[in-house]
Amino acid sequence: MRKAAILAIIFALGGILIYIGFRFKHFDFGAAGVIALLHDVIITLGVILLMGRQIDLLVVTALLTIAGYSINDTIIIYNRVRENMSKRHKHSLAEIINMSINQTIGRTILTTITTLLVVVTLFLRGGEVLNTFALCLIIGFIAGTYSTIFIASPLVLAWENMVSTRKKK
Repeated sequence: MRKAAILAIIFALGGILIYIGFRFKHFDFGAAGVIALLHDVIITLGVILLMGRQIDLLVVTALLTIAGYSINDTIIIYNRVRENMSKRHKHSLAEIINMSINQTIGRTILTTITTLLVVVTLFLRGGEVLNTFALCLIIGFIAGTYSTIFIASPLVLAWENMVSTRKKK
């Protein structure tokens, strides 16, 4: 079961990488999104293990749910970046990413808070079976929100800066 769970996560991340790479026609968008997802999964697993919780099939389900939830937020920001790039040719990529994050941050935070209200209720009232599942979701959704804003988009900018620096040399 452990091998199947690891393979499921690897295949999901690989599929996401390929999808985003084709969707945005830039590999750096896909790689940054997958790195942010790995961050979310590792943070969630780390906290769960530190708390002494058991890793079972519900935890794997929660990890895949976290990956889907987080990549959705990331894709929304990436779509806004793409829209702003086509509209605002005079702005730098850093300005466009900053503008795109600012335009979508309200939606991201409100969606996370609304979802967390339900998941916290599930954690408190869902019973012993769903407790670890809900805890994983709480940790993952919080990690996913900040990784979308502070990891995924800045990585795209960092790679773009590295590429443009290499081209100048």
